[in-house]
Amino acid sequence: MNQIFNYLKKYQLKRDSNFFTDSEFSCLAESKFTDLIKIANPETPSKVLISEPKPTEFITSFIAAIGAGCQVFLCNPNWGKLEWEQVLKLVQPDIILGNILNHKFLGGSLEKISRSPRDNPCKKTLPNEQNLIMIPTGGSSGKIKFAIHTWETLMSSVRGFQEYFQVQQINSFCVLPLYHVSGLMQFMRSFTTGGNLVNLSSYKDIFDKKEWNINSNEFFISLVPTQLQNLLQNAEIANWLSNFQTVLLGGAAAWEELFDAARKYQIKLAPTYGMTETASQVATLKPEDFLAGNNSNGQVLPHAKIIVQSDSGEILGHNQIGNIIIKASSLS
Repeated sequence: MNQIFNYLKKYQLKRDSNFFTDSEFSCLAESKFTDLIKIANPETPSKVLISEPKPTEFITSFIAAIGAGCQVFLCNPNWGKLEWEQVLKLVQPDIILGNILNHKFLGGSLEKISRSPRDNPCKKTLPNEQNLIMIPTGGSSGKIKFAIHTWETLMSSVRGFQEYFQVQQINSFCVLPLYHVSGLMQFMRSFTTGGNLVNLSSYKDIFDKKEWNINSNEFFISLVPTQLQNLLQNAEIANWLSNFQTVLLGGAAAWEELFDAARKYQIKLAPTYGMTETASQVATLKPEDFLAGNNSNGQVLPHAKIIVQSDSGEILGHNQIGNIIIKASSLS
């Protein structure tokens, strides 16, 4: 995966007005890569659990683990005891990167895993191959699950995004968590296209500092409906949002009043439809169509195909209700 380190030469990340240069990122990522190679299992891919709250640590750990051919599990650093015990039992990681070790209540769980044989549920369901990327999804069951992706499925989503929006270099203003598909794909788009990433720990940081040293008309920003609703309560921030190249909106269904408020400020909104299993959106509305009054999720992206079927498998036409079937090269 030397290609991953080649991407580093074109990459920058900005956080809290601090630019990290290409060489600094490369040095940190390659240092972690070297450490992983030393301790990774040479016969079978090591399972690496990443639980890094700091963007730079997360990104460099992610790059290093992929480069080292590991099976990577992305985790929410803020999970509680029940979630962590569930994940540790399921994954039984070989290597843990991040602050999970600071959770004292997991000491017994970690000790038990270190002594247990490596015959676990993951080995029965995961192929014995490198560069699998497991992204967490809670689903409707309340139990933490992982969607299995590869570098290729994530890159397929990036290419579909590029082609749909007719952009080569993608700059992302990220306020969503990097361990989640919504934040991870913002990083992937900027990282692999030579773009820039502005990463905030929370969208609420926007309220504290609205003057960012960027040309926002060259950036995409992704929000969920409740975030957009809160930001639109402040006219100054709403006007600031209107300068962005595109404001992607997903994660939950939006409502007509929210669309009306966004149009009031001429925000170039792009409602999307997608999921963790499809590596983010497979359908997106173009901003110009939104501003013209369209409230739908738009058209299917080039890397995907969506059909609607009846319970008997019959393909349905326009305005008919049925089961949504997604086929995509980004599908896990």
